[in-house]
Amino acid sequence: MKSLKNKKPYAYNRLYTVLLLGVLFSACTDMRKVVYLNNISDTEISNAVDNLEPVIQKNDLLSITVSSPNAIASQPFNTAVTVSTQSIGYTSTQASGYLVDQDGFIDMPMLGRIKAAGLTKNGLKESITKIIVDNKFLLYPVVSVRYLNFKVTVLGEVARPMVINVPDEKINILEALGFAGDMTIYARRDNVTLVREEKGKRIVKRLDLNSEKLLSSPFYYLKSNDIIYVEPNKARVSAASNTRNWLPAILSGLSLAAVIIDRLTR
Repeated sequence: MKSLKNKKPYAYNRLYTVLLLGVLFSACTDMRKVVYLNNISDTEISNAVDNLEPVIQKNDLLSITVSSPNAIASQPFNTAVTVSTQSIGYTSTQASGYLVDQDGFIDMPMLGRIKAAGLTKNGLKESITKIIVDNKFLLYPVVSVRYLNFKVTVLGEVARPMVINVPDEKINILEALGFAGDMTIYARRDNVTLVREEKGKRIVKRLDLNSEKLLSSPFYYLKSNDIIYVEPNKARVSAASNTRNWLPAILSGLSLAAVIIDRLTR
């Protein structure tokens, strides 16, 4: 009987060893798969994108201001319409600006309907300036065009999936992921999906955030309405699908182990 009692600490030690090894093996992962820009050294990379300015699209909300040496004469051009925007899951907001309609036009006081969709901000600025000058409405007009709804969406295996408003109209993919709380440990960093609508087409691009080539990619900087989807890795999918199946088995195994140890130490 004494020898059986002496087996108690030995049996517990074996059980703890098995459980510890199981945890360690399940936690093992390839660090190269979770590190951004893997193996990149000190370097200088030229910006591969010559023009980051997005193209104006339907439903864009624009801020347009017109100024000139004659402030009183400029005032009629700056009476933008207050637009209320609301969608499911988002708070209703109001902003003074010009909404690009389904035909791609905006309506401005004094100037009428102006084609906006398909142009860059600079292109629309030049178009408005030409109309003002050709009609001799103002001398030396200065036109400013900005987006009021520049946003990108981050979904999937990140800490906080969200829609990010970008007031300065410039954001890269790493900044967007930072706003969303970064990817989780279960995210696939080598296969991030970027969806972009441009010129009536949807562009889908797969990006490898482990690779240093990301920094020279034309998709490194995001454009308005871009969507980033972070795919879960196999560990996350397996854990989600097998949790209900494995949890009862694990609990049963632990219960059985406890019974066997109890019997051996009696």
